[in-house]
Amino acid sequence: MTNAQVTLVQLDNYGPWTVTPEPRREADLQTMQSRLYADLSQFFGTRDGYVFFTRFDNMIAVTNGADLEDHARIQESIRNRYPVTVSLGIGTGPNPTDALVDATAHLQAAGSAQDAERREVLSGQPLADEERADDDVHIAHFDVNDATGKYTDELDAFSTFVRIEQGYAALMRILHDEHDGLGFFVGGDNVVALCPELSRADYEHVIERVREEANMSLKVGVGSGYTATDAGMAAKHALEVCREEGTTVEGDV
Repeated sequence: MTNAQVTLVQLDNYGPWTVTPEPRREADLQTMQSRLYADLSQFFGTRDGYVFFTRFDNMIAVTNGADLEDHARIQESIRNRYPVTVSLGIGTGPNPTDALVDATAHLQAAGSAQDAERREVLSGQPLADEERADDDVHIAHFDVNDATGKYTDELDAFSTFVRIEQGYAALMRILHDEHDGLGFFVGGDNVVALCPELSRADYEHVIERVREEANMSLKVGVGSGYTATDAGMAAKHALEVCREEGTTVEGDV
């Protein structure tokens, strides 16, 4: 079964900071956000975790295996390298949605995201080693069928972007609302999702719903593992089987 550990990364007082003492250049803000995300991705990656940018001032990480000391080191590194600080809420649960709700509640209880007095909150407890299992994390890697032929080589770049985003939005909503999963766009035509343990029929149903709502055809590789990296690599290999065999769902289902 799933045993999710999710960390909510929230920039402290970020909105007010962007306009103090006067509005900052958008190019500078975008550059800082992208560098911060890259550093967080690398840091969590060294601990076999994944981080997703969502709104940039809020990022969501899959952190099975990362302890409180690891999280404190992240905060120290950001404090020393950036003009902003981050608060971290750690949540756990039987599915990813419950874990994220738990993580969010820890930060909300500590104060508003725009509270100038709230700084570097670290709240919540990681999973204890004795609570963990080899198949705690379930990752699903979705890919659009023939995105290059249908969109990239046929439509202008912005129209392609809109079509991919529409498919992503439908997939994200269906996974979250109906299966307690968290889906994230990761570039190109790919979505990586943190999911509870789902059946082949569940994934086939999700793919059919996206086809109906967004007129987009998907395939998915599913992996499970002790950490996000373990599960994610298994999902990537399963997706390659889909590509080679022309199948829709492969992997740990």
